[in-house]
Amino acid sequence: QVQLVESGGGLVQPGGSLRLSCAASGDTFSIGTMDWYRQAPGKQRELVATITSGGSTNYPSSVKGRFTISRDNAKNTMYLQMNSLKPEDTAVYYCHAYTRTQTYWGQGTQVTVSS
Repeated sequence: QVQLVESGGGLVQPGGSLRLSCAASGDTFSIGTMDWYRQAPGKQRELVATITSGGSTNYPSSVKGRFTISRDNAKNTMYLQMNSLKPEDTAVYYCHAYTRTQTYWGQGTQVTVSS
């Protein structure tokens, strides 16, 4: 079993920055690829960033160049650095992890971009 806990969300003005963290516990040795997803009110959950166990990353065009995903395997923690935030980035952000047999989700952290 793997447990994921997000932190770092909050209220930020347009153009500002936030860094989200996702702390993993439990059978962390089994974790492979990890992702950040987000879900805005009334919308489907969407993929924001992906990082493999080897550190390869991928982003959709909506956040590419503004968001950076990283992970510290020694600390069992994944990060999402979000810069140049826009009101349309407002959503609940979820941490997601794959093992060979299961996927796991965190509880989410709210990010609100508003003046």
